[in-house]
Amino acid sequence: MFEVLEGLIKTIRERKNSSEHESYTKKLLDNNSLCREKVMEEIKELIDALNENKNEVHEAADVMYHILVLLEANNVKVEDVMNELKKREGVSGLVEKANRKKQ
Repeated sequence: MFEVLEGLIKTIRERKNSSEHESYTKKLLDNNSLCREKVMEEIKELIDALNENKNEVHEAADVMYHILVLLEANNVKVEDVMNELKKREGVSGLVEKANRKKQ
């Protein structure tokens, strides 16, 4: 299952070397404002889909794709995000949030 996610990340990174005329991903990677707008738009569409119990999976996939592109466009590596999640493994969300306030 996670091979699909790894493949998507690889494709997004490869699109950095393509043309905006050939790749929507490249267009997003080159326009941070557009990329951020698309993430917000897709999150709204996911929330609407969840409220309507319709198209939730499709919209969730759109959100995941656009977040991955946004991270890559801002030089935030998914591997670093995954390492952060690994550090939080087994820690209550309430404890993790309280620890952030102390820092």
